[in-house]
Amino acid sequence: MTRTSWIKLDVPGTTSVMPCYVAQPDGEGPYSAILVIEEIFGINGFVRSVADRLAAEGYVAIAPDIHHRDGAGLDLGYEKEDREIGMQLIPKLTYDNLRADLGAAVAALRGNPAVKEGQLGCIGFCIGGHVAYLAAATPELGIKATASFYGGGIAVFGPGGTKPTVERTDGIKGKIVCFFGAEDASIPKAQVDTITTALETYGVRHEIVVYPNANHAFFNNDRTTNYDAVAATDAWTKVKALFGAELQA
Repeated sequence: MTRTSWIKLDVPGTTSVMPCYVAQPDGEGPYSAILVIEEIFGINGFVRSVADRLAAEGYVAIAPDIHHRDGAGLDLGYEKEDREIGMQLIPKLTYDNLRADLGAAVAALRGNPAVKEGQLGCIGFCIGGHVAYLAAATPELGIKATASFYGGGIAVFGPGGTKPTVERTDGIKGKIVCFFGAEDASIPKAQVDTITTALETYGVRHEIVVYPNANHAFFNNDRTTNYDAVAATDAWTKVKALFGAELQA
């Protein structure tokens, strides 16, 4: 059994509050915890379902609304107009704001009596996959295991015009698994190679998984034109193995 709730967090440096969706096992714990980072569509049904699946596996999952300054409470679908709204949010993300948002979510987890101290993972999709990589490379967050799904732009830009996030790879202290689709035109092979080289250069424990027939958003079963059941099933098995090995030992 699991239970879910919405909470609102104060974030240093802003007057807005950050909504977060929380899913956790219906027990006292303590449980390891996972940050779940959204796409550009808000904390919608897909993001909540990922948090729910993690809670069913025995984790406390929190999905912070990283777009709360410019689009709080978004719950978009996948039509053309939804994508247009979501794409307008990416340029508004900044490195400092993301650090503040992620820090607030981690602080909330640390204040949750059901959460096991020091056992924190992260998973993210699309721009959330980018942010998950950034979170892994932010040592003060203390993330030990990261699953980054088709993180767009990791190799070529940083939020708010900062240096490309791949250049922060030396900050990654835990293990990271990066998932990509070979048919994803938005993340060409050259960018995947750049990420791989950086991880190898800094001796980061990692795995790069490229599914040969998969496109962008292959894990999202709400996006029927992109969803790849074979790749998604295999990726979920790898995610569970990653978090199990790194956070449940």
